[in-house]
Amino acid sequence: MQIGIDSFAAVVSDPVTGETLRADDRVANLLEEIEAADRAGVDVFGIGEHHRKEYLDSAPTLILAAAAARTERIRLTSAVTVLSANDPVRVFQEFATLDLLSRGRAEMVVGRGSSIEAYPLFGFDLADYDSLFAEKLGLLLQIRDETHVTWSGQHRPALTGQGVYPRPAQEQLPIWLGVGGTPESFARAGLLGLPLMVAIIGGTFERFRPLVDLYREAGQHAGFAPDDLKVGVHAFGFVADTDQAAVDATWPGYARLMSTIGRERGWSPPSKGQYEAASEPGGAYLIGGPDAVVAKAHHVDEVLGGVDRLTFQMTNVLLPHPAMLRSIELLGTEVAPRIRADALATRAVAGPA
Repeated sequence: MQIGIDSFAAVVSDPVTGETLRADDRVANLLEEIEAADRAGVDVFGIGEHHRKEYLDSAPTLILAAAAARTERIRLTSAVTVLSANDPVRVFQEFATLDLLSRGRAEMVVGRGSSIEAYPLFGFDLADYDSLFAEKLGLLLQIRDETHVTWSGQHRPALTGQGVYPRPAQEQLPIWLGVGGTPESFARAGLLGLPLMVAIIGGTFERFRPLVDLYREAGQHAGFAPDDLKVGVHAFGFVADTDQAAVDATWPGYARLMSTIGRERGWSPPSKGQYEAASEPGGAYLIGGPDAVVAKAHHVDEVLGGVDRLTFQMTNVLLPHPAMLRSIELLGTEVAPRIRADALATRAVAGPA
């Protein structure tokens, strides 16, 4: 199992003074976090895409390119690329260039996005929400497989054999499909044979098992081998020296973030009790001391029938930078090796699929 970190490059405030960190300092800290993850042995680091005042990741490939020059082994990905509001040609070119800069370490997770700001910003109609994504995903996959592309569709001018350059260092640029809770999205990923990245931000991991099974069934029906159908999980996560320290460090920022989202979407503000419950065994947050997080990862792997990648969404808008660096170190050096060993042991006992 691969272990990753996702960041939404949110603007961060000092939890004591309330002073907001300058944007350039925040980006510098983010790059330091990616370097720390690389040194600690984390497998992958992802940067989200948002077009809002409180985030600094509207151009994630630029952040990833800066990270490529400062890292050696960690894989670099989006989390996610809002493909519906992007030009697939340009998306491919940017990530192919990132792949060259990183010498074959680039990936992308594509999705429709959980926020809608990108659609009016780039002149797209929300009424075309699904057709935009389906069409652009098809074109992106065709560009990945063919240098010279002949294609026509509804939402973009036709291509009549033009070459799309540069080509990546990897033989095939990895493209994951990011999904929430829509069955059609899980089935689409399976029918296309794409690796699946499931965003889980509440409830329990178990409730996603029928959807993951749907993905695997659709993929096998389409002729893909079980080993081709990879499953990733993205969830809130943070590692501290103890369970309580992890909850206490992350609760203030989580409360601010979710209160903001809640006001926009009509959700009730979360309570600390609810947050603690979500961080306990059986909850959907990978938050706690090393032992608790290793146990939670085992639980995720077990209830979803095998997970290939587990990514920790560690952005927190009220967390001091040294605390984030410490958490990354714990995740990479203490937690990740134990999770990988546990997953290998579980698969050895289970035997071939």
